[in-house]
Amino acid sequence: MGQTHTEEMAMAVQFTQEAARGPLFLADISGYTSFLRGVQEAHKDDAFATGQIPEAFRLMSSLLDGIVQSVTPYFTLSKLEGDAVFAFARSGPDVPHGEEVLDCIHKCYASFRTQLADVGVIWTCTCEQCSAATGLDLKFVLHAGDFVIQEFAGNPELTGPDVVMAHLLLKSQAAEVLGSHAYALFTESAVDELGVPVDSAVPMSQSYEHFAPINTFVLGLN
Repeated sequence: MGQTHTEEMAMAVQFTQEAARGPLFLADISGYTSFLRGVQEAHKDDAFATGQIPEAFRLMSSLLDGIVQSVTPYFTLSKLEGDAVFAFARSGPDVPHGEEVLDCIHKCYASFRTQLADVGVIWTCTCEQCSAATGLDLKFVLHAGDFVIQEFAGNPELTGPDVVMAHLLLKSQAAEVLGSHAYALFTESAVDELGVPVDSAVPMSQSYEHFAPINTFVLGLN
């Protein structure tokens, strides 16, 4: 007899699972959504009407690719999440520690700012909405904890409370406290596990529903 539909579906969704611990890294472009909405509205009757893609959309792809290139020597890419890059590493000797963590973040941020600075030189569109690209910025979250890696078709998908917490921290009060959208936020667990130097960082406590308060350290990047 042939396979049943249920058996065929079970074979199609086979995946592997692995329990792991280590750093969870997020790099998020601030102002991404409002910027692209503005560009789409500004060009709805010209570029989009003729099937063209405004340069602003290519810029966003380039910015995300640049972040990935800066991060992947240190971490494993999990996925792109619209305006953010989510990466991780398993605890061990190959994980960046101490100043190396800060070096990764500073290099990534410097590359991001360089790309934005080139916009005024290489772009042909100078409309108000496209020119707003220079107002984009970048923030980082680094947490450490336990997670489960589920691999679908060769792509790692991370789940678990610590993964949720890392993403919740993208909505912290750091920007208000620092007066800037360019910052790196480290949780206490990340600082302890990776030996991140935070002498010049601002200590903060964050609270989210269903979670105990979490201690963090925020470092401004500009």
